[in-house]
Amino acid sequence: MKYVKLTFHYLTANLWKLLIIPIVIGASQMNLDHIHQLRLQFNYNLVCVITSSAILILASTVYIISRPIPVYLVDYSCYKPLPYLKVNSQKFMTHSRLTGVFNESSLEFQRKILERSGLGEETYLPKAMYSIPMRPSMAAAREEAEQVIFGALDNLFANTIVKPEDIGILVVNCSLFNPSPSLSSMIVNKYKLNENIRSFNLGGMGCSAGVIAVDLAKDMLQVHRTTCAVVVSTENLTQNWYLGNKKSMLIQNCLFRVGGSAVLLSNKPSDRRRAKYKLVHVVRTHRGADDKALRCSYQDQDDVGKTGLSLSRELMEIACGALKTNLATLLLRPFVLPISEQLLFFASFIANKFSNAKFKTYVPDIMLAFDHLCIHPGGRSVIDEVEKKLQLLPIHLEASRMTLHRFGNTSSSSTWYELAYIEAKGRMRKGNRVWQIGFGSGFKCNTAVWEALHNVKSSPGNPWEDCIHMYPVGIVCQLNHDL
Repeated sequence: MKYVKLTFHYLTANLWKLLIIPIVIGASQMNLDHIHQLRLQFNYNLVCVITSSAILILASTVYIISRPIPVYLVDYSCYKPLPYLKVNSQKFMTHSRLTGVFNESSLEFQRKILERSGLGEETYLPKAMYSIPMRPSMAAAREEAEQVIFGALDNLFANTIVKPEDIGILVVNCSLFNPSPSLSSMIVNKYKLNENIRSFNLGGMGCSAGVIAVDLAKDMLQVHRTTCAVVVSTENLTQNWYLGNKKSMLIQNCLFRVGGSAVLLSNKPSDRRRAKYKLVHVVRTHRGADDKALRCSYQDQDDVGKTGLSLSRELMEIACGALKTNLATLLLRPFVLPISEQLLFFASFIANKFSNAKFKTYVPDIMLAFDHLCIHPGGRSVIDEVEKKLQLLPIHLEASRMTLHRFGNTSSSSTWYELAYIEAKGRMRKGNRVWQIGFGSGFKCNTAVWEALHNVKSSPGNPWEDCIHMYPVGIVCQLNHDL
């Protein structure tokens, strides 16, 4: 009944908007004679005129105050590491063996995970990982953070020509590396941002933190008018590489890679013309009240005191449950799905709820609501499971699979690499809607919907610009789909 309650809540919350529709329709059908008669009525009824004017002014005021301020995505940038940081499977396995910390069973396990992961031969690892022995120091972690964050921001500022004084809000998310002073302070110092800037640092929120950061920036832009917000999403591997032999913790080494993104948001009406997208919806789902969901992606220490991120076998089941709840909430938003699809969904729900005969729950065709999908490429199994549950075609998940193949799992920034892929392919048209989906520890599923304001071209510095002609990799697509 949760979905029925959500529908009822929406109808009651927006009742006054729905009541305006008959008034607008009636006004549109009025001719000159009707207007003349109405004017004569007002001439003889001063109280009616005053009351009507007061109601009109009050309704207009309420509408203007309650109307959310549009949030525009002016541009974004994804960091592309230097070529010498590339790592292929053979190099990864050779280096893992030379560290001397992994036993033969762990090495074989990592080899099998790499084969099935969907990662290609050109992903990136941080500089500290290439040292023998590895040097996961604080200085090396700061160096990785500076390279990624400053690299993405330099390109963003060059493309948008934004001035430091124009930035009023800064949101940075990095789950596992939170030094003091914070990463946001590091950015303020580097670019000499304003002293009154409203800065936030989000930690420990997992791979879906990119959408959470956008949601926080959106809320701040509703309060502080005519300003810009910068959202930086990254993860730091230097101090979070697992150097032990617990198999559930070794998966992170095989999937996570270096990456980061920087996004410029604005609520200035003057920025609409140059902006790429408009933010339409943000939906956040948190399953942390469930103990299994909380611990399915859990940072802990193994039996010998080595810290790592443990991934449980229930992860996919929990992720799909969170996605189902998030999707149901999103599809109840206005103008997301056609009414015909919503009616079919509710009909199947009611039939299952109140009928003795069990009917298969209708799965809405989400591609009627969205033109492009950017699903977090947490791993091949994540993409395959989403494809199966939502009854999608391989073409719908091309951007996700190719991002996983080329850049690996870059955590909270990964969906921006997918969006950059779609733009590099020249597929983004005016009015297209993009659905970003992020999964994160907690367990969380957070989604954002963007609408293209014009035919979007990729910006200079797009991470795919020198290799987009080689994608999609047909063999990889078919292999992942068959597996």
